Amino acid sequence: MTVSSTPYRGIYPVVPTIFDDAGRLDLDGLRRAIDFMIDAGSHGLSLLANFSEQFVLSDDERDQVMLAALKHVAGRVPVIVTTTHFGSRICAERSRRAQDSGAAMVMIMPPYHGATFRVGEQAIYEFFKAVSDAIDIPIMIQDAPVAGTPLSAAFLARLAREIEHVGYFKIETAQAASKIRDIIELGGASIVGPWDGEEAITLLADLDAGATGAMTGGGYPDGMRQIYDPYMAGKRDEAIAAYARWLPLINYENRQCGLQACKILMKEGGVIKSDAVRHPLKPVRKESRAGLIEIAKSLDALALKWGK
Repeated sequence: MTVSSTPYRGIYPVVPTIFDDAGRLDLDGLRRAIDFMIDAGSHGLSLLANFSEQFVLSDDERDQVMLAALKHVAGRVPVIVTTTHFGSRICAERSRRAQDSGAAMVMIMPPYHGATFRVGEQAIYEFFKAVSDAIDIPIMIQDAPVAGTPLSAAFLARLAREIEHVGYFKIETAQAASKIRDIIELGGASIVGPWDGEEAITLLADLDAGATGAMTGGGYPDGMRQIYDPYMAGKRDEAIAAYARWLPLINYENRQCGLQACKILMKEGGVIKSDAVRHPLKPVRKESRAGLIEIAKSLDALALKWGK
């Protein structure tokens, strides 16, 4: 791994893809969401992730979202763009396009398709090598259950040691903190950014394990900063108290509302006009929506008042 002199660290929430009530892209809504997330304290942003509903977008729409977002951010914060694809060449081309458009980093899952199409470690190695050879920016490997691909700590550490631009890892598997510790021990200085994911449900344990960043939901970066900042300043008691305060909302997002939580909060606060998701996804029940908003109001989350 070619180590950057200024590693990316901090809270990098996922930017939701905004649709109107008819399911069409709302790029003006996307821009408002981005402005809110930056105003709410995001150190950086993550684009076209699974929580961005990247799987319901056409290739043309992916480009529209990426280009509109990167142009609007205009260098205010670094942006990570997900470029996952099963094909090595296509993933490399997507990654090069993201880099050339202004992305600071790309995030990629190992090749997978459906329930059974997987490849072995050697093919995964060759896949990430092909992407790395095509770009000059860091690669974050997303280790998430959705890919259904076992990635051992030893293998991930090897990828970091041997492939030039691999050095960041978003760990979302069970016992994430233990895996982060293992990767750091096995990879040493090649591990530039072990990161937390899964809506920060394990954030405190992952920070204890050595995580230096977190890719969270986008509805309350202000709340995530209340945990992250004191922790990094050595104020552990303050971080624990903030984590306990925000955990009910984190849990509600993680277990009840999923990727819709961010949009629900943004619509409630007047940031965006519609919290629609694209079919075949369906809106969460009204009771779940109400529960999410109730908890957020009790925390005075910025999303509920930013656009009003």
